[in-house]
Amino acid sequence: MQEIPINTYNSPNVILELIYKLKIKDVMTTNLVTATKETPLREIQYIMRERQVTGLPIVLGKRLIGIVSMDDIIQALDKGYINEKAQDHMTRNLIVLEDDMPISFAISYFDRFSYHRFPVLNKHKELVGMITSRDITSTLLVEINREIEDLEKRTRTTGLSEEMSGEIHTYSILKHDFENAGYASTEIKKRLKSAGIAPHIIRRAAIASYELEMNLVVHSDGGELIAEYSPQTIQITARDSGPGISDVELAMTAGWTTASEWIRSLGFGAGMGLPNVKSVADDFTIESTLNGTTVVCVIELHPN
Repeated sequence: MQEIPINTYNSPNVILELIYKLKIKDVMTTNLVTATKETPLREIQYIMRERQVTGLPIVLGKRLIGIVSMDDIIQALDKGYINEKAQDHMTRNLIVLEDDMPISFAISYFDRFSYHRFPVLNKHKELVGMITSRDITSTLLVEINREIEDLEKRTRTTGLSEEMSGEIHTYSILKHDFENAGYASTEIKKRLKSAGIAPHIIRRAAIASYELEMNLVVHSDGGELIAEYSPQTIQITARDSGPGISDVELAMTAGWTTASEWIRSLGFGAGMGLPNVKSVADDFTIESTLNGTTVVCVIELHPN
């Protein structure tokens, strides 16, 4: 069920930037109403009607142990067990998100699963919020308006004719640091925007930098992403300290991946990172040993 009319592949650049910059904690609803496993379904029905919600988290202290949905209530009414306790009929097999994840995770989850909401946990596995597709679209609308206002101000005051001047920016990337994932690629997009680079070129650089950044987060022991700017090109280099790629040719095959089941459950590790980078690059090289991997992607800023 596609509930959000945006995605991480062909949305406008301003939206792509926002969905990688904003975290789920920036979007989620934190004013929660919950119930316990002892709460009768009848009482949960009243709460849903009063609060105008279609699902109620069931908690033990701060720990989420289940959810009672409107479908659960309807079944209870139909089958005559509406006065029984939540623990006997709640959904226990839950799909959750973490508050430090980019909202791109939530968008992919709404695209993949037919749910109207997802519980959100913090790093201590405590329930801290709920997120719906409406939360995402409402926040994006507000942020897009703010971005447009900022862009208009910058255009009035400085214009967009600033040229690249041989700058080099280095970003340290840590293994499994999903909290900061997307920061480097967002900064690269901002720099290209400020120089007035054409949107389709910015998009290519955005794809390359994000895929390389996430490869460092997901597959490596940590490394760095380096953006080198000149008036004619941007060179994006991803360099890590291991463990290396055993078969580079195989790694360049679309769909081949060594990502763990946990990584794939988060929406990453589909095996398209390196092929995507190569597809948008004007020049692409990759070298890998047991001591690490270096990928270099060059994109022309003003192609003929």
